Amino acid sequence: MNRIILFDGECNFCDWSVQFVMKRDPYGYFHFAALQSVTGQRLLAKHDIPVGLDSFVLIEGDRYFMESTAALRVCKKLNGIWPILYIFRLLPNSIRNPVYQFIARNRYKWFGKKNQCMLPTPDQRDRFL
Repeated sequence: MNRIILFDGECNFCDWSVQFVMKRDPYGYFHFAALQSVTGQRLLAKHDIPVGLDSFVLIEGDRYFMESTAALRVCKKLNGIWPILYIFRLLPNSIRNPVYQFIARNRYKWFGKKNQCMLPTPDQRDRFL
């Protein structure tokens, strides 16, 4: 199954999150595209994902997931102790998403913003769309 993470390419926290996932995804389950990229915009349109979204999206096949559900689905596939976090999927979105949204609202203030998207290293390039 093709799994694509769409991320805010201008967000330092999002960049760190992509690096975090790549280090813990040795099987290459996930590919990446910045929301601001042509590919990112094309994928948003293809999957009818709300316009103006500036946060994390996980596309799995023909389905997409956002906010805490997307983050937990990613954790489920990572090496190490991270899959245990998937247990939080049992909590309703009404509890999980406000925590996610609080972090998302403050990510630029806490972690800063870039003027441009990250450039992947040669080893990472094949994981970016």
